[in-house]
Amino acid sequence: MDDTAAALSWPVASPHCIEVRVGAHDIDAFDHTNNVSYLRWLEQCAWSHTCALGLDMAAYHRIGAGCVARRHELDYLAPSFLDDTLIVGTWIEENDGRVTMWRGYRIIRLSDGRAVMNARTQWACVDMGTGRPRRQPEAFVAAYQVSPRL
Repeated sequence: MDDTAAALSWPVASPHCIEVRVGAHDIDAFDHTNNVSYLRWLEQCAWSHTCALGLDMAAYHRIGAGCVARRHELDYLAPSFLDDTLIVGTWIEENDGRVTMWRGYRIIRLSDGRAVMNARTQWACVDMGTGRPRRQPEAFVAAYQVSPRL
């Protein structure tokens, strides 16, 4: 995390962060960011974090397991607008070491440091061949460690 992201208000010490800019394609009929764009950014941040942990798609195929979204919980706190720069942060909130884990997120508007969204996604481990739920392999348990809350 760079110094700018580190200075923002996060519920954990070291979230994994990406920066996004709200573009014209993200704006809806209400002249603010459409909810689909927020969900896309959460997925991009989660995937960036997963790759940073050494679990890219090639690793998923090699291990024979991957993670798929099972449930999203999205809390919209404030709108964002065209050309806003947003910092999307993620961390692991819970991991039962079996099939599911919860990933937390916060999206913060850079210009004023205001949180515009808090969210969570429950991810389920699945077999890459069958798509059926399976126990997390050791590589997942080791990589997807819960981030301590502040």
